[in-house]
Amino acid sequence: MFTHRDWGIAFSLMAILIVAVIVLSSLNLSLPGEKAPQAKKDSAVIVPRRFGLALDSFNVTESVIQKNEYLASILELYNIDTKTIAKLQEKSKYVYDVRKMKAGAQYTVFSTKDTSHKVCYFVYQPNAIDYVMYDLRDSVSVVTGKRQVTARLETASGIINGSLYETFQKSGTDPALAMKLADMYAYTVDFYSIHDGDYFKVLYEQRYIKDEPVETGAIQSAVFSHNGQKFYAFYYKPDSSDAGDYYDEKGKSLRKSFLKAPIKFSHITSGYSLRRFHPVQKRWKTHLGTDYAAPEGTPIIATGDGMVIESEFTHNNGNYVKIKHDDTYMTQYLHMSKQAVRAGQTVRQGQVIGYVGSTGLATGPHVCYRFWKNGKQVNPLQQTFPPSVPLPDSVMPRFNEYVLKQQQQLNTVNMGVVQNLSMN
Repeated sequence: MFTHRDWGIAFSLMAILIVAVIVLSSLNLSLPGEKAPQAKKDSAVIVPRRFGLALDSFNVTESVIQKNEYLASILELYNIDTKTIAKLQEKSKYVYDVRKMKAGAQYTVFSTKDTSHKVCYFVYQPNAIDYVMYDLRDSVSVVTGKRQVTARLETASGIINGSLYETFQKSGTDPALAMKLADMYAYTVDFYSIHDGDYFKVLYEQRYIKDEPVETGAIQSAVFSHNGQKFYAFYYKPDSSDAGDYYDEKGKSLRKSFLKAPIKFSHITSGYSLRRFHPVQKRWKTHLGTDYAAPEGTPIIATGDGMVIESEFTHNNGNYVKIKHDDTYMTQYLHMSKQAVRAGQTVRQGQVIGYVGSTGLATGPHVCYRFWKNGKQVNPLQQTFPPSVPLPDSVMPRFNEYVLKQQQQLNTVNMGVVQNLSMN
């Protein structure tokens, strides 16, 4: 039989053994008859990369092309010999024209980490997404690529205060989105008659590179309220082979045969009138055109498809272009600083045909836009043009479901607040 003294000795020996095991384990030692524990393998280390190159393998220098700098002059700064530069420029002809490199664009130089600092790669970025990589190692080569881009669905909204462009600027929203909105509604909303109190809501794609916004993508849907009337726009692809277009809530295309105006973000200084006091001739006379004031050099676009029948200069009209669209309609654009098309040339809707000027009888830079219907000059803002082909009946059930979801999202947009939504 064990006595109390025997049990005490046993418990003491057991405690000593436990302490010994703990100490040996902490020292990574093994007990007799046991294998030493294996050290844990380090987890895989993620090496930062840019343009597909491991950053820890090179010395990396980032800079911006300065005025009067070119590919050759930049590479010479990094001790690249003229023979290699000439070879690189020759190979670049078939990939990217080095003459298109512009001041202000970014470039990155990857060189070795040894004392020679030999340049291995030169990467030019014409924009935040695209890049051109010049490989200057033993085999000189040129390739293009795109940085990885993620897209998020975001919102923009605002109440008009001034022009559409000014409203976007004041809200801190990318003005490029205002351009896209104006293009989308160019057939349906008269942006030269919008006024304070009109409002808009937009669902659009914003593109990011590593959580940094780099580019405004396409508009998914929008509503523009003007004079109490809501103009909806929904981007929709009837099937995978279709390019897609913008439609109103009834499935009618927003595109029409004529744009509302020949320039963007301007204002009407003199409308169509049968009696107007001429600012130069100082007498009352008819004014059968619509004057849009804009800075000198602003692009003027054709409001519809057609053929240029006149591109000339006269004392009253200055430099002007006249376009025949079909047997019914003709348009004319006066007082250009210069024309961009010639007689006999076919033009497409939205194509630049000239630039705003003040040639002829003009007190300042503007374009006088004239519109003929069946040989008679009429007010273009009072004309109603048929829309393009609407969506077929077969796709309307799916389209209606899509419109309902988009309208629900637009209704949740808070005025003047930027929101991030998950991409569908």
